[in-house]
Amino acid sequence: MSVKIANRQQVIDLLDSYDNFLFDCDGVLWLDTLLLPKVLETLGMLRNHGKHLIFVTNNSTKSREQYVEKFAKFGLKVSKSEVFGSAYASAIYAKDILQLPTDKKVWVLGGKGLEVEFGELGYTTLGGTRMPELESPLNSNDPSDPINHLDPEVGAVAVGLDTHLNYHRLAITLQYLLRPDVAFIASNIDSTFPANGMILPGAGTVVQAVATCSHKTPVLCGKPNKGMMDAIVEAHHIDKSRSIMIGDRLNTDMKFGRDNGLASLLVLTGIESEDTLKALDEKEQPTYYATKLGDLYELLQKGN
Repeated sequence: MSVKIANRQQVIDLLDSYDNFLFDCDGVLWLDTLLLPKVLETLGMLRNHGKHLIFVTNNSTKSREQYVEKFAKFGLKVSKSEVFGSAYASAIYAKDILQLPTDKKVWVLGGKGLEVEFGELGYTTLGGTRMPELESPLNSNDPSDPINHLDPEVGAVAVGLDTHLNYHRLAITLQYLLRPDVAFIASNIDSTFPANGMILPGAGTVVQAVATCSHKTPVLCGKPNKGMMDAIVEAHHIDKSRSIMIGDRLNTDMKFGRDNGLASLLVLTGIESEDTLKALDEKEQPTYYATKLGDLYELLQKGN
């Protein structure tokens, strides 16, 4: 069973056991625009203990640079190299694994994060946030409709969370994927995410819609997939046996840790609850759990 972090000695043991702390962001560090309690102090405490921090997010709507800016608004100083987003992982997959030439274009069904990260690697992106004409209803009988002007140079479709998802965008995405030589890349398959006290549809909703109509299976680039872990190990040269994944989701964050040989710590400030933990099989249990990330700081202060 998972061990609840509930006293000072357990935090000390945690610090002695792990050098690398990997964090999900939404639901762990913040909820929407609200920084969660004692996060600033906890990250500072970990840095003071010489820990290596890496922020691993499945939110593809933001680039790494945008994440650095978001951290700064919360008073958190983070470098671009410490951020691994699913948008970045998707672009890296296209370039390094698929070896997609940069003269090929990428159709984006998703947000700005995908556009920026693919752009930084030399790709021209279409769709995404840059085509306001896609906001109008589809009219395939209209010669001027974008569906009648598909680009022959598109070599991949990148799909993530798209808060402007509509039939027009979905229909054009399908046309590209009907081409046998166009790759289908998905940033992540999170079914939901927390925002403003609500649970909203996640990128997995968009990915599943595209997979259903195209009859294609996407390459998955976000947590819990091995590709993201490989990129992190390559960039940071971490020892996985001395690393722990901290997140708020069992099916992405905790699975990411478990499948990739990391310890795992579930916090209950996002999606999951103690009830969901109790219902899990032993093999699916995270190593540890805590009410919130800030417990690490608060418990360590007791007795000082």
